[in-house]
Amino acid sequence: MTRECQSPVGAPHWAIALIGLPWSVHGSGPDSFNCWEFVRMVQAEHFGRLLPEIGNPEDMLVMGRTFRDHPERRRWAKVGLPAEGDCVLLRRSRHPIHVGVWLEVDGGGVLHCAEGAGVVFQRSDALALNGWAIEGFYRFSP
Repeated sequence: MTRECQSPVGAPHWAIALIGLPWSVHGSGPDSFNCWEFVRMVQAEHFGRLLPEIGNPEDMLVMGRTFRDHPERRRWAKVGLPAEGDCVLLRRSRHPIHVGVWLEVDGGGVLHCAEGAGVVFQRSDALALNGWAIEGFYRFSP
């Protein structure tokens, strides 16, 4: 997402201000984030959804199981086509270990906070180039 990116009404998209914030395994904002804490902040501030805290173990297998088994997932229905604000579950192997938020900007893509990169906005092709595969799109259902 470039600094020139515009929202549908012509104003710069709110996500531009978040690009480049640093990643930290235990980051919970406002100066650094892990992926879940970043999604929690975006969902609360821009979509009015309060998501629970989830521990961020440094063991990737434990993290994958936490994403898979956490009760919060019952409030999110898997959908085929994403819409603005949907969560995007990502994987690097067969287990999902990362999460971001879908934005309808520049043809659509994922805003996420990743180790080594911080907060970035990437379309599907850029995600793949960085080793991420989309496991699925999830829409909030209260």
